[in-house]
Amino acid sequence: MTVYESKKYNKVEIIINCPEVDHQLGRLIDQINQMGITLTGTKDDKIYSLVPEHVYYIESIDNQTFIYEEKEVYRSQMKLYEFEQLVKDTPFTRISKNLIVNTTHIASVRALLNGKFEASLSNDEKVIVNRHYVKTFRKKFLS
Repeated sequence: MTVYESKKYNKVEIIINCPEVDHQLGRLIDQINQMGITLTGTKDDKIYSLVPEHVYYIESIDNQTFIYEEKEVYRSQMKLYEFEQLVKDTPFTRISKNLIVNTTHIASVRALLNGKFEASLSNDEKVIVNRHYVKTFRKKFLS
C-alpha cells in the first residue's frame, strides 16, 4: 500500500488499481464506503451518534425504525428505504421488507426448505432472508 501525505491535498482520495475487483476487495471497498456514513439514534430522550460498523441491523416495526447494536437498541426518525439508500455500497443489505442487515456481523447462514435463508449473527440473534432478497443477499455475502 502506498500513502502520499501532503498539505497540498484538500481532501482524502482513495484510488485502487487492480486487474479486477474480487470478493475480498469488494468487501474492503464496502467497508471504506461505510466509514463515510453517519447514523443517529435516540434512546432515553438522548440522541446518539452511532458507528455503522457496530450496527447489526436496522428494522422497521409498525412504522417505527430501530437500529440494533450488539446489546443496545435505538429509535430513528428515518424510514427503512432512506437507510437503504444511505447504506448502499456498504456491507449492509436488505433481507426482508422490514430489515436491513450488516453482513459483517453474520456468523453463519443456512438454507431453509422454502427458499429462504436463516442468518445467525455474531450476537446469537437469528434473522430470516426472504426469498425475494436472496439473490442480492448472495451477491453481497456469499459470492
